[in-house]
Amino acid sequence: RRLEDQVRLLSLRAESSPGGLATIRGELEELRDVEESNKQLERRIEELLITIQELQARLSQLDELDPLERYLTQSAISRKIALERLRAAIKTDFPDLDVVISQENDAIRFKGEGLFETNVSTLTIEKRAIVIRIAEILDDILPCYTIGPRAAFDMECNPGFGVIEAVQIEGHTDSVGSNSYNMRLGSDRALSTYAAMVEHIPILTDHRNADLEPVISIAGYGEDRPVASNLSVEGRSTNRRIDMRFIMYT
Repeated sequence: RRLEDQVRLLSLRAESSPGGLATIRGELEELRDVEESNKQLERRIEELLITIQELQARLSQLDELDPLERYLTQSAISRKIALERLRAAIKTDFPDLDVVISQENDAIRFKGEGLFETNVSTLTIEKRAIVIRIAEILDDILPCYTIGPRAAFDMECNPGFGVIEAVQIEGHTDSVGSNSYNMRLGSDRALSTYAAMVEHIPILTDHRNADLEPVISIAGYGEDRPVASNLSVEGRSTNRRIDMRFIMYT
């Protein structure tokens, strides 16, 4: 309304003062620009209000989720936090180690060459030092997600109170060689990793799941679960790996 009044006053000035018409026209244009900006701002505010209403509606829907679906979401968040903590600690001590979180956000992944030489299932002294450090980090993280005498649930490290069913050490290979050979190689690598960890920290098996079973376990998959094409050198290198999979209760 104030803008409209100013426009009317300027129009009257233009009629009574033809000599200053150019100046008055410039002031009029500026006011119209301000008016248009205000209209755009009002439209933007309306859009934001609609967005807020939509978000509030979605939040209301989340509140109505059944307990299982809500727990699944909380477990996924807890698992991601645990994996991020584990990866960050490993990269701090071994910045050159090729370790990533799986695309599904359920496992820490080490390329085969990261822990084992090609076609070898025993750890070198250097690689054993890495596995031992991983065991120490795991032993520090697991109390917040497990049952047993050392359980230490805490909202800061485990806001969703997710419980780990298993931390599965998995051995995977590429497709070179027979399936039976690769299955044995993958299993032996998983076993070597597990043995080195438990030998260094025997109480690692004190971390239990809801059935009071040790959460640390092993599995050998050989070439059966590739994450890249075995047709390329890079793909085969990616498939030769150790995965440390966090399985949460659902």
